[in-house]
Amino acid sequence: MAKKEVKTDLWVASQLDECGIQFTPQGSDVKEIHEALSTASKSGTGNAGYPEYTAVVKDFVLVVEDKADTDKQVKLTDKGILDMSVQAVRDYAVNGAYYYAKHIAQKSQFKKVFAIGVSGDAKHHKITPIYVDDREGYMELEPIESFTMFNQERIQEYYTRLVLKEDTPEEKTTAKILQDATELHEYLRTYGSLKDQDKPLVVSGILLALDEIKSGSFSIDSLTGDDIDTDGDKIYEAIKKRLKRSNVGPDAKRDKLMSEFAIIRTSARLNTVDDTLGKTPLKYYAEFLKERVFDYIKARSSSEDFIGRFYGEFMSYSGGDGQTLGIVLTPAHICELFCELLDVQPSDIVLDPCCGTAGFLVAAMHHMVSAADSETTKKNIRKKQLHGYELQSNMFAIACTNMILRDDGNSNIWCQDFLKQNTAQVQLKGATVGMMNPPYSQGTKKDPSQYELSFVEHLLDSLTPGARAAVIVPQSSMTGKTKDEQKFKESIMKNHTLEGVITCNTDTFYGVGTNPVIAVFTAHEPHPADKICKFIDFRDDGYEVRAHVGLVEGDSAKDKKQHLLDVWFGRIEAPSKFCVESTAQADDEWLHSFYYFNDEIPTEADFEKAIGDYLSFEFSMVMQNREYLFTGGDVDDEA
Repeated sequence: MAKKEVKTDLWVASQLDECGIQFTPQGSDVKEIHEALSTASKSGTGNAGYPEYTAVVKDFVLVVEDKADTDKQVKLTDKGILDMSVQAVRDYAVNGAYYYAKHIAQKSQFKKVFAIGVSGDAKHHKITPIYVDDREGYMELEPIESFTMFNQERIQEYYTRLVLKEDTPEEKTTAKILQDATELHEYLRTYGSLKDQDKPLVVSGILLALDEIKSGSFSIDSLTGDDIDTDGDKIYEAIKKRLKRSNVGPDAKRDKLMSEFAIIRTSARLNTVDDTLGKTPLKYYAEFLKERVFDYIKARSSSEDFIGRFYGEFMSYSGGDGQTLGIVLTPAHICELFCELLDVQPSDIVLDPCCGTAGFLVAAMHHMVSAADSETTKKNIRKKQLHGYELQSNMFAIACTNMILRDDGNSNIWCQDFLKQNTAQVQLKGATVGMMNPPYSQGTKKDPSQYELSFVEHLLDSLTPGARAAVIVPQSSMTGKTKDEQKFKESIMKNHTLEGVITCNTDTFYGVGTNPVIAVFTAHEPHPADKICKFIDFRDDGYEVRAHVGLVEGDSAKDKKQHLLDVWFGRIEAPSKFCVESTAQADDEWLHSFYYFNDEIPTEADFEKAIGDYLSFEFSMVMQNREYLFTGGDVDDEA
């Protein structure tokens, strides 16, 4: 047992260190905490007692106790509260951590204390945090996967969300976006009488015009409702200037964009002074967007796809969310996860061949620019290292706007059918990273080229050798149910390497009814027969559906994502219920559920329960004169 305890101690220490938490074993370097523990003997003798580890992070104290056996995680009384008897405090991780934490909270100036009980080992473990106050109370918190939420960067957010039960700045941002989108949608409907597909185009066009304010070539005050030189004409000309200033070319591409924004100048309703508003709807929208959206985008360096969020919200009101075209916009947290799974670097060149509103490209730009060490590198990223294709012309205009507003250089997005592009020619872009959310459920036996796997293969063929790619597709794509899909899987493995597949939260595309997975590949390296892939069940990702809001980040989401990344990059082990490492063949179902096996060794408690259940069953049968069940005979033999 001693060796097991030492292994657990060392594993916990390594996890704290991995999360950047400076800790002290058996006491504290902080005099006040050390003195508080000088009378904290678990036996209650008044002598010194010290937990496995303590740490001070900002103005919080962490107290960690660990046990090798997961049966020794926590003990509760019959009333469901922590058992604080001497034996329970000695033998159970959570009970012991709480005991020490209470001493610190009551006998020092540190009043924000987290007691953390840990049991098990690297592969099978439990981590339970408890918030302790300086009285007798405590707050039980959800089990966690790692200590990542307790580092310098995240502990305040963790405290705000789980202890104070308050919204974080990120949640307030999401709420603001939803509120603004709701209001703007109502104004667009009431004063503009706009079609669903035109609403986001009007918003995008006005945002581009607002970006010309800094050059002095446009001002909201110039929108006077004139019948000759209309507000729409002024905004349209400002858009044209912004595209030229951003070096959007060639002319055909710029003309294509301008044709999408034509509604701004051709709509009589938008350009006529409204009696209720006392101005044209265009001016009213411009004022709203300047105050609520534009200034916020420019002031905040973020990977949030604001325009994409607005698009999604607008479409949700009318049901015109593009599902008939297989259009499913990728949530922001998935875009960010792609960047982390693919370890996107400032030197990478990123390609998204079905870019929608450019959510992946926005996230990749933010990720790359944040890691860049010079302005020259940042400029090069924006101008040369982000490429996309989008078939739908209105989405293409929105995507270009999204990138231009973020000073991407010249918006390397093309309104073309990616499947019709020559892969060798696309490969000349030198893309080292591919990201894609292809159109869903468009493939048929008559047109197998529209299957999701067709897009996947075309993307992989378009990347440079050794490039990394991630795609999010329906689970059904990984099973290869049709002959054509099976052929695509065989062809992909013949020319490229499958790294792994992650099963996602079934609500990832909330309201769409798609069960998605993320598949990760390495391009132009044939899949070796002995290649070990990772198949992960990440359905419990910490995101949850809230009424009238949709999918939102739950309290445990960041912790669960960090756990996923740690497992994906081999930094920690995981039980098979989360990750199975296995070879894979083309005719396999590339899903965690296909490869899963239970590798969890039963505990002593499990064994005792099984024996108890068996003996109880045997006794019950004997009492009913059915002891023949245990002797190998039958009822007639007994007679």
